[in-house]
Amino acid sequence: QVQLVESGGGLVQAGGSLRLSCAASGRTFRNYAMGWFRQAPGKEREFVAVISLSGSSTDYAESVKGRFTISRDNAKNTVYLQMNSLKAEDTAVYYCAADGSYYSVLRAPSVLSYWGQGTQVTVSS
Repeated sequence: QVQLVESGGGLVQAGGSLRLSCAASGRTFRNYAMGWFRQAPGKEREFVAVISLSGSSTDYAESVKGRFTISRDNAKNTVYLQMNSLKAEDTAVYYCAADGSYYSVLRAPSVLSYWGQGTQVTVSS
């Protein structure tokens, strides 16, 4: 069992950067693949990035490739999302999620086991 808490969101200027953090509680953090998702007003939640249990594998949505980087520190029970070159269309509530299956995070987020409460990211033009 794991509980997730996101932090690091805020208001930034277009072209700027933010680093989101997701802190996990529990002793089984290393058993989970971790992902980041986002939901803009009036839109469905969409996949952003995923990282494997060891951190050796990652995948990104095409819209963020080259700009966002997902990483994890299992010793700190934390996953990060470094967001660079932010655009207005990146504005959304960002959620982290955890599941035992990397491919469930990547392909079937509707069945994921755990979700955080989200953190707001607003990018101004």
